Amino acid sequence: MALLEVSNLDVRFALRRGEVKALRGVSFTLDRGERLGIVGESGAGKSVAAFTILNLIAKPGYIAGGSIRFDGRELTTMKPRELQQVRGNQISMIFQDPMMTLNPVLTIGEQMIECLKAHRRIRSRDAREIALNKLRQVYIPSPERRLDQYPHELSGGMRQRIIIAIALLLDPDVIVADEPTTALDVTIQAEIMELLLELCEKHNVALILITHDLGVVSQVTQRTLVMYAGRVIEQGPTREIINDAQHPYTQGLINALPQMATPGQRLNQIPGSMPSLANTPPGCAFHPRCSFSVDANGERRRDCREVIPEFVRSGNCDVACHMVRELVEPREAP
Repeated sequence: MALLEVSNLDVRFALRRGEVKALRGVSFTLDRGERLGIVGESGAGKSVAAFTILNLIAKPGYIAGGSIRFDGRELTTMKPRELQQVRGNQISMIFQDPMMTLNPVLTIGEQMIECLKAHRRIRSRDAREIALNKLRQVYIPSPERRLDQYPHELSGGMRQRIIIAIALLLDPDVIVADEPTTALDVTIQAEIMELLLELCEKHNVALILITHDLGVVSQVTQRTLVMYAGRVIEQGPTREIINDAQHPYTQGLINALPQMATPGQRLNQIPGSMPSLANTPPGCAFHPRCSFSVDANGERRRDCREVIPEFVRSGNCDVACHMVRELVEPREAP
């Protein structure tokens, strides 16, 4: 049995102009110690998926359907007190901006000790020793001094290391990292991701990495979900998706990487932009931007325009694309 099982998850936001479907039929699993990447453009639903796992969706958002089972327990129907024992204790989250996560009026030590006391009966002296040990694990220099400093006294990279240390305080089974290196420069990004990978491998912690950077995903994760307009459109082993992407959208993301462009030429890009979740096109949501959806007469294919594609198995990947189905099914026919 998988450690985390998400099945047919639907999340909606009830707005005055009508309901917005942020997630539609999202399903995936996560095994103990596995590293899973969730990628896509802004607005694809990546962060909503991450927040929903811990039921952190604030009103007017709500879970309209589906199941989230963690270690055999259903999270969507848990009472707040039960869910509080899961958050931080068994599933930790690393947010995008450490300055928004850390309390500016409390020292690092006060915040870490407070976190430990919220979940365990522990003396302040023992909590401080645990906090020091976690700071050492993330290679914070002079950890004794850092505990008595405030967030604004530390660099961005140092703050993000402290956020990772806080995420590890209670020895969780899963860490959900929502674009953890967004606010950092490139060299610090690499250090943070290398640290996160090292800690997950050392402590057998499962990781869900939310990002738009396929380069990071290829280096850190074992399996990848590609999301578009609230749906998962491709999933499978990271190496296979990077080396032989099946969905036209995934191919577009890979081709848009800077290293895929000819030096001195314009970068490749996917035409158009992500549709609004309040006005998602019928059929395959990607079809207005997809060159493969145009037939020999220059018209959009009817199935792409009208029918939501089901998943089809291609190699070790599941792909939701009509074109892939046409290529795979004849090949697999007896």
